[in-house]
Amino acid sequence: QVLLKTTAGDIDIELWSKEAPKACRNFIQLCLEAYYDNTIFHRVVPGFIVQGGDPTGTGSGGESIYGAPFKDEFHSRLRFNRRGLVAMANAGSHDNGSQFFFTLGRADELNNKHTIFGKVTGDTVYNMLRLSEVDIDDDERPHNPHKIKSCEVLFNPFDDIIPREIKRPKKEKPEEEVKKLKPKGTNMKGKSKSSHDLLKDDPHLSSVPVVESEKGDAADLDDDGEDESAEHDEYIDGDEKNLMRERILEKEKWRRNHEELRKEARQLKRELLAAKQKKVENAAKQAEKRSEEEEAPPDGAVAEYRREKQKYEALRKQQSKKGTSREDQTLALLNQFKSKLTQAIAETPENDIPETEVEDDEGWMSHVLQFEDKSRKVKDASMQDSDTFEIYDPRNPVNKRRREESKKLMREKKERR
Repeated sequence: QVLLKTTAGDIDIELWSKEAPKACRNFIQLCLEAYYDNTIFHRVVPGFIVQGGDPTGTGSGGESIYGAPFKDEFHSRLRFNRRGLVAMANAGSHDNGSQFFFTLGRADELNNKHTIFGKVTGDTVYNMLRLSEVDIDDDERPHNPHKIKSCEVLFNPFDDIIPREIKRPKKEKPEEEVKKLKPKGTNMKGKSKSSHDLLKDDPHLSSVPVVESEKGDAADLDDDGEDESAEHDEYIDGDEKNLMRERILEKEKWRRNHEELRKEARQLKRELLAAKQKKVENAAKQAEKRSEEEEAPPDGAVAEYRREKQKYEALRKQQSKKGTSREDQTLALLNQFKSKLTQAIAETPENDIPETEVEDDEGWMSHVLQFEDKSRKVKDASMQDSDTFEIYDPRNPVNKRRREESKKLMREKKERR
């Protein structure tokens, strides 16, 4: 658990170290090292995200504790389905550094693209929402951005974290302090006397003073020295600014090139996959065609089946696609079948129905269903004939054989018991 103290108020963050251990370790160690202190929230998208964690404030800086970008950590239970979630910002897949962002609402388009490693808890979520209440320009950069004043780790699940000693650039002293450190000449309280004052009566000495020119020269030298030192300081400041600007531009250029290379690699991979799949499909089709041509049909049934298959494949290719034309074609086929059936029934008279019909493709159309007329026999109860009584002769050989078989089965059952 980490507490961020910002200019908008305190923000309490609960970390999910079990679901995203690398991201949580990176965030906690950077907080312990005061890496985020005095950093601004450089990007604000109203209703979407608030992004920060870049010490340069440009959106292209920041490093992880691992010395290189670390991999994404996606979890099936963690989704961008509400506000107050904390996730890693990146420029692409597996490119996580120090930058992070808060969600201001549902963001389904970020799923499986950014690692979620925590959430804002309690009433501090309203302080988090205040981070987005700023004026922004066209590049989503706030005019007066909020910043992180300090970070406090309330609970650390990683006991083995050792904060690094980060060398920060020393701040240059102001010009006033530099001037104070310069050695000053001691002011003489007593008034010095020249040889002119001591030897006033000497006629060989000139009465024109020479010290004024020397004082003027010395003053000019002092002014030149101060100007040169100021120019030197300004030159150093300009060099450092130019160097910092060049580094940022180089990093931005490297990031753009890196993204372009990744896009090209993904596109090339997709093209190779498609070409490979097409090649496999063509090879399978050619092999099937070759096998059909080389193998002779074993009998007429297989040859007829193949002919029928080719026929229906050709008909399938002739069919129109879904739409009005397909509907018209279906109705035309239906009417054609209806007229054919009516014609077959009309051509075959009822009296001219053969007893044994020949099986063909069109014979079933003229078939008529007929039932066998069985006359019922009415028996008189008072009349007795041979069919009235059931005759059973025990001397019949068939009956004898049945009795013997039943006895044999009974004996076998008794023996089994």
